[in-house]
Amino acid sequence: MRTRLELELAERAPFASGAQFGSAGSYERIKGRVTFGVDPEVRLEQRIVDLGKAPAGADGLVRVTADFLILKPIDMAAGNRRLFFDWANRGNKRCLQFFNDAPGSNDPTTVADAGNGFLMRRGYTVAWLAWQGDLMPGDGRLILDVPVATEGGRPITGPVRVEYIADRPGLTTFPLSGRASTRSYPAVSLDTARATLTRRRYAGSPRQAVPASDWMFARVEGGSGLDNQGAERAIVPSNVHIHVPAGFEPGWIYELVYEGRDPLVLGLGHLAVGEFISFLRYETADAAGNPNPLAGPEGGIEKAYGWGRSQTGRAIRDFVYSGYNADGEGRRVFDGIIPHVSGAGLMWMNHRFASVVSPAGQQYEDHFNAADRFPFSYASSRDHLTGRVDAILKRPETDPLVLHTQSATEYWQRRGSLVHTDTSGNDLAQPDGVRVYLWSSSQHFADPLVKTPARGICQQPHNVVWTSMLFRAMLDAMDAWATNGTPPPPSRIPRRADRTLVTAEEWRAAFPRIPGVAVPSGPNALPRLDFGPAFADGLLEEPPRVLPGPGYTVLVPAVDGDGNDIAGVRAPMVAAPLATYTGWNLRSRGFGHGAMHEFTGSTIPFPDTLEERHATGDPRRAVEERYPDRLAYAAAIRAAAEALVSERLMLAEDVERVVAAAESWGAPRHDVRA
Repeated sequence: MRTRLELELAERAPFASGAQFGSAGSYERIKGRVTFGVDPEVRLEQRIVDLGKAPAGADGLVRVTADFLILKPIDMAAGNRRLFFDWANRGNKRCLQFFNDAPGSNDPTTVADAGNGFLMRRGYTVAWLAWQGDLMPGDGRLILDVPVATEGGRPITGPVRVEYIADRPGLTTFPLSGRASTRSYPAVSLDTARATLTRRRYAGSPRQAVPASDWMFARVEGGSGLDNQGAERAIVPSNVHIHVPAGFEPGWIYELVYEGRDPLVLGLGHLAVGEFISFLRYETADAAGNPNPLAGPEGGIEKAYGWGRSQTGRAIRDFVYSGYNADGEGRRVFDGIIPHVSGAGLMWMNHRFASVVSPAGQQYEDHFNAADRFPFSYASSRDHLTGRVDAILKRPETDPLVLHTQSATEYWQRRGSLVHTDTSGNDLAQPDGVRVYLWSSSQHFADPLVKTPARGICQQPHNVVWTSMLFRAMLDAMDAWATNGTPPPPSRIPRRADRTLVTAEEWRAAFPRIPGVAVPSGPNALPRLDFGPAFADGLLEEPPRVLPGPGYTVLVPAVDGDGNDIAGVRAPMVAAPLATYTGWNLRSRGFGHGAMHEFTGSTIPFPDTLEERHATGDPRRAVEERYPDRLAYAAAIRAAAEALVSERLMLAEDVERVVAAAESWGAPRHDVRA
C-alpha cells in the first residue's frame, strides 16, 4: 500500500441488541478512528492540491485521521462477503434510511435503526468513513481531520467566495462558510473595506454593492442580563462570521468575496476512502499489526460496492474520474458504484479554499460553483466549446461497474441530461459497464417514511413519490452483475431519438395548463465559466467570469397529458398517479419568486371529482374518473409494482409494502376526498 494505515478501535459491541437478520444472523458495531500516513512524494498523491505544503512528521508522512463505523455479521461466514460503503453525505449516514426504510440516524444502534433489515438480511457488511475535511463536530457527523497548508510555516492566503440566502426574516449573522456544520476560512482582516459584499435578485442579476459600513466581520453573543433588564446581546468581532445589523433580506442572494487564510488539504478525502476500502478488502493487518476486523480464516470481503446520494454521488464520480479506484498495488477498489442524484457533477474539493459542503450549483443557489464541469458523462465525448475529449471512465483495468440513478430534479436543477448526452445535447451511447436510470417524476430527496407533504417557501407541496424500493432492486442487480456477469436491466432514460428528451420550449408546449400553477422558465442553465488560468492547478479566481455565448445544452424529460415524465422507471405511485409529480418547485413571492427552489419537486393533486375538475377548469382527469374507489387504486398500484418486478426493477418483497400503503389512497402522502 502507498499509505501507512493504523486503526484505533473505540467500540465493539452487538448491533440491534443481537437481533437475528435471516441467515446472516446477528450483527456487531465496530467504531473508531483510522490514521493515514501519506507520502507526498508518491505519484498519485501529487495531484492533491497543497499536499506538498502540509506539515509532515519525522518520517516524512502527512497525517490524516478519519472516523469510521462498520456494521458486520458477527460470523462473517454467515454474511455474503460483500462490503457496502456509504459515502456519508456531509458526514451523515444515509444508506439505512434509503435501503432499509429506516429513520435517519448518525448513530445506528437499535432494531429500529435497522428499519426493514434489508442490507443485513442480504448479509452485507456496511461501512462508513469520514471523507469531507471541512466539517465541524456535532450531530454525530463523521469527521475527517486534514492538515492546513502553509508556505514554509507562514499562512497561505487567497480569495474565498461564499453565498448567503436567508429563508426567513430576522437573520443577521452567518458563519463565513454559510453553514453551522462547516469550518470557515478565517478572514485575514476585519476591515470590511478589504472585502466585497454584494447582493442580487436572481443568480444572473447584476451584483449590487452593500456598503462596507453596513456589515461587519462579527457575531452575536447573547445571555441573561442583570438588574431585571432581560436578555442581553453583544456584537463581538469575529474573523469567521459575517454580521449585517439590518438583517439579510429574504429572497436575495448575498455574495461575499474576502481574503481568507489557512486552506485545508481537502483532496485527501478521496485518498482516505480508497485506502480504507482497499485495506478492508485485501489486507490482514494494519501497519501497527492490528488485525483487519473483516479478515479471518473463513474468508474476507470478495466484492465492494459504493453508494452515495447528491453530494456524495458527485464524490463517487470524482473519485473514479481522478483515478482512486486503483489502489497502490493496482488493484480495483470498488467492483461497482451506485451514484444517486449526482446529476452531471463532479466535486469542488481538490482546490485551494474549496467548500466541499456546498451544493454544486442550482438555478438560484450557488449557481456559479465549479462542480459541474466537463467531463459530464461516463462515455468519452468531445467538449464542443473547448475541443477537449475526456470521460469519467477511462481506466478499463480498474473502472467499476456503474448504476447511475437520478430523479427528475436532476434534469431540472443538476444538468442530468449531460450524463447521457454530448455537450450539444445529442444522445451519447454509454460503455457496456454503465446503466443510467431516470426515476420518473420523483424528486432529489425522497424520504421513504410516509409524511404529509410540506410546502415551505415553495409554491407547491413537495414531491411525495416513494422510490426506496428501487434502491433495493438496484443493489441486487449490481451484485448479480459483479458476481455472475448477469446484466442489469437496460438503461431507462429519456432520449432525443424518441423525443422523450426535449428542450424547455417543447416541454412547456406539452405540460398541462393547470389553473394557478406557474412553471419554470427552463432548466438550470450551464454557462461556460472562467475561473482563471490556474484553475487546473487548483487555484480559483473569484468570482468566476461568465464567458459570452451559449453554454452547454441542458434538456429535460418529456411529459404526458398529466405532466408526468414519459420515459424512465416509473415507481408505482407514478405509474398509477394521484397527482402531477414534478422535479421542480418554484420559490414563493418574497423568497426569490419564480426561480426553482434547491432540489425540491412538486405534488400538484388531481381534482378529486369530475365536478371539481369542471369548476376549476383543470385539464387533467379527476381521481374518480381514474379509480372508482380506493381498492381500485390499490389494485392499480399492485399491477404497476408487479410489472416492475417482472422487469427486475423492483423486488417481490416490496409489492405488499406499496399495496398496503395505497389502500388508504396513499395517505398521508395524498389527501384524496373522492
